[in-house]
Amino acid sequence: MKIKSVCILGAGNLGSRVALQSALSGYQVAVYDCSSQALDHSPRLMKKIVRQLAKSSGLEDVAGDNAIASITFTGSPQLAIKDADLVNESVTEDAEIKKSVWGQFGKIAPEKTIFTTNTSYLLPSLFAEISDRPGKFCALHFHDVFYSKVVDIMPHSGTDQEIIPLLMGFGKSLEQVPVLVKKEHQGYIFNNMLMAFIKAAGKLLTGEIGSVEDIDKSWMVNFHVPMGPFGILDSVGLDTAWHITRRQPDISSQRFAALLKTYIDAGKLGEKSGEGFYKYPDPSYRHFGVQ
Repeated sequence: MKIKSVCILGAGNLGSRVALQSALSGYQVAVYDCSSQALDHSPRLMKKIVRQLAKSSGLEDVAGDNAIASITFTGSPQLAIKDADLVNESVTEDAEIKKSVWGQFGKIAPEKTIFTTNTSYLLPSLFAEISDRPGKFCALHFHDVFYSKVVDIMPHSGTDQEIIPLLMGFGKSLEQVPVLVKKEHQGYIFNNMLMAFIKAAGKLLTGEIGSVEDIDKSWMVNFHVPMGPFGILDSVGLDTAWHITRRQPDISSQRFAALLKTYIDAGKLGEKSGEGFYKYPDPSYRHFGVQ
């Protein structure tokens, strides 16, 4: 089987990035979302990314604009899925929402279609049976796509092994570095390390040991990196971080989840909403003096 047509479920920050890179890599791409607002926002986000890439990587604006123009943005499940060789789902990090989506698309997808989930912390086995094709179901988890170019491939116990090399090849074709997670594990590899880091930062903040800015400064200046834990959370999305953190049973995680919820309730979701722990497009952490 050769993957030619890709369907992205979810027109949010990460889904839009995967869709854009897929189109830039020559794939036929359809983006589905039940929200017309998300579908309107997605191509605008892609254009912003193209302009950034034009400055940083030499991508020609016209090539980026042509890639965006080639993408089908639709609220029709049937249109989105009709010829898909591969589906990558990037909807809200909520198990019940994802189950509903996979139950819906499992009934209408072509027999050939490979199903993949971009979940950050949930396990593919939660959705494999609901999709009605557990053998063709696997986690295919992207990070940033354009700057953090790892893609995690995590099968569940019932995944057909023959689709693993297909997904490895697909990841490489998108200029990503595939990492095979040998068995199901919440958070893959990097996210397990990242969550330990975020958990420590959240505990320092809720314990009033340091401010958002000073915790980030300490990490950024010591490690000579352009972003600290709270800048990273803004990039990921505070809603996504809350869904993950609230499932952790320890008291410090629950306290941090409660703090994240106050930001979410105020509409402060991070970079995608214009404000989270920092205000965008020019967050103060960019001026912390990291060389």
